[in-house]
Formats: sequence, structure tokens, C-alpha cells
Amino acid sequence: MADEALIGDTEFRLSMRHLAGAVSVITVGDGQDRTGFTATSVSSFSAERPSVIVSVNKASSSWPTLQQYGCFCVNVLAADQQHVAQSFAGIDGRRGADRYDGAGWYRLRTGAAALEKALTVLDCKLETVFQHHSHAILIGHICAMEIRQDVGPLLYWRGGYHELPAAVDERCLAEPIRQ
Repeated sequence: MADEALIGDTEFRLSMRHLAGAVSVITVGDGQDRTGFTATSVSSFSAERPSVIVSVNKASSSWPTLQQYGCFCVNVLAADQQHVAQSFAGIDGRRGADRYDGAGWYRLRTGAAALEKALTVLDCKLETVFQHHSHAILIGHICAMEIRQDVGPLLYWRGGYHELPAAVDERCLAEPIRQ
């Protein structure tokens, strides 16, 4: 077919490495049934009914747990939380509930684990799932959130972790321009 992609997965992945993204850990489950994954595929969706979009590979061990529990927490990592990102990415071989070791956790409204000292946590109820090829696109309604403003974010770019400073240009905090 003429509309079939001529771009291979290797070239696509290389191209996507050029997108800098905030690093988040998506947590789901309870007790020994807890699991989660590291994601840069998190985006705001709507402010009218506060919600976010998260993408997850359906081959991930987290996918069945997400379907079972129907809630999750997006933990946007602060600059000093790279070890959490690596743990939830399985870099050190950790799986399931073992990924939570080495960090402090608490619960908000849905019961999904929220990371202590994260840049922000978004406690979400799963509202909608779109399945497309190898991935599922989750829309989560934000039921509770917490924000920390004294640190910078952890970013992922070109296959590595990077930090931004917490300092904010005071001009950015001014009233928005209305048109």
C-alpha cells in the first residue's frame, strides 16, 4: 500500500531520542501486587476535567495491574530522583513491588503510591483506554495532586538523564498576557 510507513523502528526510536521529556514513574497496585514503570510519555489532556494521558506497552507487566485496579499515580521526578527512574525501568533487575525499595511512599485518594519529594504527583482514576498496536493510551482523571516547587525536574534526552535547575526567572511568574 502507498500509505504504509517506510520508516523502520530503529530510525523512529533514534528520532524520538531527540525529544526531551520529563521523567515520571507510573505506580499502580497494592501490597505485593504493586508494580510500575518509568515513562516519558505523559502529557496533560484537559484542564476542564483535569486529566492526563499516559502510554503503556501492553507487553509491560504493569498493563494487567492497571486494568485490574483502575487507578494509577503519575510521579513526576525531581532532579535528584534518577535512582527511582532506573529502578522502575528495571535497570537493576527489579520487578514488581521490589521497584519501590529505596524511596518513601504515601497514598492519596485512589490508594496508588505517591512518591515522597517528587516534583508533582497526580493521583488518577483510569477513565478511558485506547488500544493501538503494541500500546495502550490511558486517560486518567486527576483525583488528587501535590506540587513541590523548590527543586528542578529530571529530564530524559538522547538516551540519558539530565537536570534543570529549580531557579525560575521571575518574569515568567508575571500575569499572563490576555488577547
